Amino acid sequence: MSLFETIGERVREKVKNWLRLNPAPQQSFNINEYTTRETEIIRSQLWYRGDANELFQFFHQLNGVQGSFWGSVPSDSSVRKVHSGIPAIIADTLAYIVKSDMDGIEAPDEWDDIAKNIDFVETVGKAIIDTLVEGDGAFRVSADGDKIELGFVGASRCEYEDDEVIIHTEYSAKKRTYMLSERYGKGFIESRLYDENGHEVPLSTVPDLVKVQPYIVFSGDYSLTVPLMFYASKKYKGRGKSIFDGGRSDCFDALDEVISQWWDAVRQGRVKQYIPESMMPRDPNNGSLLAPNQFGNNYISVSAPLIEGVNNQEIKTIQPEIKYEAFVSAYMNALLMCLQGLVSPATLGIDVGKMSSADAQREKKDVTGHTRNTITAALENVLPKVINAVFMTLDNIHNMEPIEREVTVSFGEYGAPDFDSRVETVGKAATYGIMSTETQVDELWGGSKDDEFKAAEVQRIKTEKGIMSASEPSVGGEP
Repeated sequence: MSLFETIGERVREKVKNWLRLNPAPQQSFNINEYTTRETEIIRSQLWYRGDANELFQFFHQLNGVQGSFWGSVPSDSSVRKVHSGIPAIIADTLAYIVKSDMDGIEAPDEWDDIAKNIDFVETVGKAIIDTLVEGDGAFRVSADGDKIELGFVGASRCEYEDDEVIIHTEYSAKKRTYMLSERYGKGFIESRLYDENGHEVPLSTVPDLVKVQPYIVFSGDYSLTVPLMFYASKKYKGRGKSIFDGGRSDCFDALDEVISQWWDAVRQGRVKQYIPESMMPRDPNNGSLLAPNQFGNNYISVSAPLIEGVNNQEIKTIQPEIKYEAFVSAYMNALLMCLQGLVSPATLGIDVGKMSSADAQREKKDVTGHTRNTITAALENVLPKVINAVFMTLDNIHNMEPIEREVTVSFGEYGAPDFDSRVETVGKAATYGIMSTETQVDELWGGSKDDEFKAAEVQRIKTEKGIMSASEPSVGGEP
């Protein structure tokens, strides 16, 4: 074999042994969604309503849910079905925190009277709850003569197309159901009525809609609806996401299962009495045995033994041991799964154990602060548009040219220290001389006092300390 043949053989051998990576073949996957958006909204509404019987009916009719507590629990009374109520507590608490912190609305002076007439604060509170539960919705301004109203429509009745909002309302007439679809755009409202088969019918078909005009045009480049959304849905483009979506529904289901099993164990673990047949309670009128029940005379009969010399004519009382620690641990873990990334247990007044140093509690409370900031950021953008829509609608009512006002909405600081803590902090800073008198007064009173009060307070403190203000001395004989 020649030299060149030997080298060629070695090269071929190296090529054979060289690592070759072949690309993975392309694969396709078919995944079936088991719920529609409408079904998910209904599920979120039922979680918020918190009726155990409604949850039981819904999950038993929901196809595709395997192994869930509410979808598997029997319908009889063998297992007590308990709902925690945590979903409603979460939504209501977040809405209260945000609504109570809405401390500043800079708008024209007449807004205060308008806000009282349309119940603005309560409407905003309802809007927060509906948006948290259903994912999104829209404020709607309506006028009837000289009267103006503000309401909020949840995601179950809203659709969005470009910059327009379509609101659906169900009506019943002559034992038939109709759907009114109102399209709100800039400067117009278009109303259409559909029957049960989806065919358009005249608005006069429903007596309540006789006076409604199919198409209304008004002055001004604005819409009578303003959409609201806190979290964007990755599943449905252009729609919002409920705080009960994203697996949290399964966590609520698991929490209810733990609670129901816990109380079922408590019921089954009550004291049991083993009573001889001759000593069993009987009806004094006819001598028949009294039927036992789960809460009163719950007992087990014992037959007399057929052994000579053995006396079994005594009542024995036995109480099973319940593993409370295991149930408490399961409950805490399931509860934390329901709250994680959304709200702190301390915000809801829930004590989750002895792991709460001051720093740990502040860190947990940050979770609520992040959620609250997400909500307030959306409201600070949306509410000025709502207020302007109200003002411009009033302009149209009074036959004036609608104009946009300068409106801002601000929220207070969440978890701000109380007055005693501020006094202590500011007092230490004053003692060390690291904070000016003006800053001390501003930090102490914040936005609760006006500038005139703060200036007088600064002057009082300086006077008491003997600090006198004097004019700047002249230089070079200048006056």
